[in-house]
Amino acid sequence: MSLIPTLSETIARARADLRMGLPVVIGGYIAAAVETLSAIRLADLKALGQPVLALTDRRALTLKTTAYDAGVARISLPSDADLDWLRALADPSDDLRVPMKGPLRAERGGDVTAHRVALGLAKSAQLLPAMLLVAAPPTEGLTRLPPEPVLAQLSAESAMTPVIAARLPLVSSERSRLHIFRPDDGGTEHYAVEIGDPPRDAPVLARLHSACFTGDALGSLKCDCGPQLNAALATMGQAGAGVLLYLNQEGRGIGLANKMRAYDLQNQGFDTVEANHRLGFEDDERDFRIGAALLRQMGFSATRLMTNNPRKVAMMESHGIAVPERVALITPRNRFNTDYLDTKAEKSGHLL
Repeated sequence: MSLIPTLSETIARARADLRMGLPVVIGGYIAAAVETLSAIRLADLKALGQPVLALTDRRALTLKTTAYDAGVARISLPSDADLDWLRALADPSDDLRVPMKGPLRAERGGDVTAHRVALGLAKSAQLLPAMLLVAAPPTEGLTRLPPEPVLAQLSAESAMTPVIAARLPLVSSERSRLHIFRPDDGGTEHYAVEIGDPPRDAPVLARLHSACFTGDALGSLKCDCGPQLNAALATMGQAGAGVLLYLNQEGRGIGLANKMRAYDLQNQGFDTVEANHRLGFEDDERDFRIGAALLRQMGFSATRLMTNNPRKVAMMESHGIAVPERVALITPRNRFNTDYLDTKAEKSGHLL
């Protein structure tokens, strides 16, 4: 029956539930996000059985505990564990002030598919990847998810549907159009700024630009995002044609709130990559397949890609978009972003 939600729609519902502090059912487990969990709901979960805290292996390494399963650590909850204890394990903001949070007992053995799904959902909801799970019968009214299909869906590429395109004169080019694309997984919309009328039978000058509210809108000096955005648009305007793909993947895909958590850690002395790891994320959580999908939707099969990131070139080529030329996009440094740019070069392979 078409009125019943699809798996993709159910996952979108589950993300919203977790962000509001409502648990979801994953297989034989009830799972809740530590970041949004209330004390009352924690007590109710503990009344159902013995909860387990699922963390990523990145966060487990910081906490000096063992992830016996690839990507997943399962921490047994002490009987007196409260919400403050859980959040101290989930959020690294106080790690330097209170470095010893154990002893922690990591569980091993058994199926961890539900735990892996729970962490994937937290990441896709842009919450801290720390999930509390308790084996219990499904509770009426909670969103239910089948573990294996959800795991496959979370790693699948989302289809992009064109919504609308309209003329939008810009400072860099009065002849430009803004295209809006909506993913079928209920996620955030992505945009394409088309400068002039680039021919579809030739490599288009293009830039994959990830949203950066602090840099693009506020003029933050901590990164090079704002200058790169403006330089790319200016170059396309001067050339008379180009496409800037604006992907809503703030903070390398971890969201603005987690990006600010990473900034707080950077203020404590950690670099960009180290901060992401302490939060429980990978170096880069973005999905660059979106960029290739948008170019295909617009009728392009090749691009002169404006980037300093070889990973973007490789992604485009592996998803059907030829890249005959990489166009460097170097912007001036300042005293606030020099360490950030050095880390991009040394740890992320950017050609700076």
